[in-house]
Amino acid sequence: MARTNAEDPELRHACAAAIGAGGSAGDIVLAIRVAKGRGILEKLGRMASPRVLVLTTKQSTKGEKTKAFLRVLKYSSGGVLEPAKLYNLKHLAKVEVISNDSTGCTFILGFDNLRSQSVAPPQWTMRNIDERNQLLLCILNMCKEIFQRLPKLIGIDIVELALWAKENTPSITKQVTTQDGPATYVMEQNDTKVTVEKDLVSQAEEEDMEALLGAYVMGIGEAEAFSERMKRELLALEATNVYALLESEPLIQEVLQGLEAATLCVDDIDEWLRIFNVKLRHMREDIASIELRNNRLEMQSMCSEALIEELDKLLERLRIPSEFAASLTAGSFEEARMLKNVEACEWLTGAIHALEVPNLEPAYVDMQAVKDKRTELEKLKNTFVRRASEFLRNYFSSLVDFMISDRSYFSQRGHLKRPDHADLRYKCRTYARLLQHLKNLDKNCLVPLRKAYCQSLNLLLRREAREFANELRASTKASRNPTVWLEASTGSNQTASSSDTSTVSEAYSRMLTIFIPLLVDESSFFAHFMCFEVSALVPPNAPNGKKRESDGNGESDDDLSMMDADGNDVKRSNHTSELGALNDALHDLLDGIQEDFYAVVDWAYRIDPLRCISMYGITERYLSAQKADAAGFVRELLKDLQTKISTQFSRFVDEACHQIERNERNVRQIGVLSYIPRFATLATRMEQYIQGQSRELVDKAYIRLVNTMFVTLEKIAQSDPKYTDIILLENYAAFQNSLFELANVVPTLAKFYHQASEAYEQACTRHITMIIENQFDKLFLFFRRIEDLMYTVPSEEIPFQLGLSKTDLRKVLKSSLSQVDRSINVMYRRLQKTLSSEELLPPLWDKCKKDFLEKYEGFVQTVAKIYPNEVMPPVSELRDLLASS
Repeated sequence: MARTNAEDPELRHACAAAIGAGGSAGDIVLAIRVAKGRGILEKLGRMASPRVLVLTTKQSTKGEKTKAFLRVLKYSSGGVLEPAKLYNLKHLAKVEVISNDSTGCTFILGFDNLRSQSVAPPQWTMRNIDERNQLLLCILNMCKEIFQRLPKLIGIDIVELALWAKENTPSITKQVTTQDGPATYVMEQNDTKVTVEKDLVSQAEEEDMEALLGAYVMGIGEAEAFSERMKRELLALEATNVYALLESEPLIQEVLQGLEAATLCVDDIDEWLRIFNVKLRHMREDIASIELRNNRLEMQSMCSEALIEELDKLLERLRIPSEFAASLTAGSFEEARMLKNVEACEWLTGAIHALEVPNLEPAYVDMQAVKDKRTELEKLKNTFVRRASEFLRNYFSSLVDFMISDRSYFSQRGHLKRPDHADLRYKCRTYARLLQHLKNLDKNCLVPLRKAYCQSLNLLLRREAREFANELRASTKASRNPTVWLEASTGSNQTASSSDTSTVSEAYSRMLTIFIPLLVDESSFFAHFMCFEVSALVPPNAPNGKKRESDGNGESDDDLSMMDADGNDVKRSNHTSELGALNDALHDLLDGIQEDFYAVVDWAYRIDPLRCISMYGITERYLSAQKADAAGFVRELLKDLQTKISTQFSRFVDEACHQIERNERNVRQIGVLSYIPRFATLATRMEQYIQGQSRELVDKAYIRLVNTMFVTLEKIAQSDPKYTDIILLENYAAFQNSLFELANVVPTLAKFYHQASEAYEQACTRHITMIIENQFDKLFLFFRRIEDLMYTVPSEEIPFQLGLSKTDLRKVLKSSLSQVDRSINVMYRRLQKTLSSEELLPPLWDKCKKDFLEKYEGFVQTVAKIYPNEVMPPVSELRDLLASS
């Protein structure tokens, strides 16, 4: 191999001098010249930069592992080597040969600890392949021996690299330090060989493979001899088999004779079997014929017995017991006879179902006897349904007429009577199972019965509600409050508006407490009693949290069960198809009773309109408790009451808004308008009346009233432009003061409180600005003219404008600030004169002084910029003067 520059001793000495080898820099293992980035630079038409790569090792004094470094040296302007870069081989991640370089001499060393991985690592170019392989072998050996790992190789065949290492034994001089001084030695092939065998195959495996390949080649050479030998052995084996067969011939003859004798025996047995088979077949035919005759006789006997049994059952179905026939056609419906009537109904229902498919075999349906009996049962059913329906209609009417004729059932003067229908329901419950059977017999018969029951009971409920409402209003003592709340002319009468009217709300609540559960119970009882197949109608507990009342026997009023055709109790299912019919019937049952509720609402409104708030909340609480399907009319009643109360309250709000708007037509308003403090009183009382979810009703009233107040206030203020801001700030201040506590707890009023605060601040700013500018009009007019010109004229040219010279400035200062203390007193007196409320004067005067100082400070800064040599009264002097005023 040709001598490389890695064996140049002068280069090693120069590198040692540059890095201080042998000391802290370590020992030099290899030093070789390279070019930096030749491939890229040649494309750009530039020369590659010469560099020297030096591999060094350093042994730690503390017994740690040996460290290896790659040092990059460059030539200075004087041609002397000096350090440029230092890389730790521990972080060498890859060695990549550039594929674009056809010579294969350009490669990249990639380190994983570089700060900027986005910058491509430099390319190194060797003079030839041998120098490249020598450098890479040295690097790989050092990584293998020191770090026990190899970097990733890209574009390099490690096998070719190992073969190159075997063929070339580079002598690498290595300098070591001895007692006699520095010495060198030559690295042999074993020192530079990359141990790639461990990565490919071991030495033992290689020897086995060579032996196998050698044997394989030897076998190929003796193929013909091996074929001839196999043919000879095959012929010998065949001859041996033929000889063996010839020796066993007597044995074969003996076996054949035995087989022939056995064949004759088998033929005899087969003949006997055919004979027996024919006889057995004849016997089976005779037996089958006998069994067929016996089976027919048995079947005929069984069918006859079954037919007789079925005919007996059919006759039993077709028989009508005489006691049931008498009850169905001419029996009495008195309470003592109801058990017999129910039993007759159960039998009739069962008999009709028994003659229908699938309870009856389809073959019997068309029999004349069955048809006749079905016709007879239909006549019985129609007769009984007609008689029972007529009796129940008369019975319902007589029960209600008896109760209406007795005054003790209703409220009387001085005594409120709670309606009690326990006795009525107890008497009706006697016929509950009869109604269930009537429904099973003929569902259409219930329609007129339901209508008759609703008409009769509706008279009783309306009479009870009318008497109770009349007595409730007569027994309630409450002084009437006027509806005039926000009108200025009320004067001292306003005090009378605060009288206690809680008895009105209590009366309305008592009306609902008595009649809403009653109506719900009546709806539930009607749905059960009249056999509507709907879901559970009323929750276990009534709206007031108490259990529902029961009758004298301790049974619930709604203890009514539906039955199937056999009279057994069945669970109800939610049949939405009957809900419409149920609600229509409930409308007939309860229609007209809402008029008495409306009368109580109108009466309460006339006494105190604000009681609409508490009544609305009470109604909302009862409405939220009504969730049952059968209470549809009750929910509609409560919704109508809510609408009625909301309409009445809206009427009150309209009247209040009208009273507010009447203030606009007054000649002139001075000071705080009368409706501002009165609204605070009104809002306080409205908050006291809120119950349940009536918050929304009150908030809507607040919005309408306050909006009307603010609009009217703005109109009144605009009627006299001279006092516009004074009226606004005084009234908005009064609004805030009167509603401060309520605004902290009522979000709607808090919003208007902030709106009034903003309007108050704007009115104060306008009024104070007007007072300041009226007193110092020349000063701030001059200031505004300067500010306007600063947008179009340079600052140094403003003193040369007409009316803005230094002389003009001095005149303005003299006329405006010569007696500034007097001007300040004039401002204070003018502000005091315009206000009718002494409470607003201190904060407004403080704001006036603050705004005046801010304006004057801005004027001083502007003058100092445009008229730098002019002397003006300092801001601190005016601040002290204002502080003492």
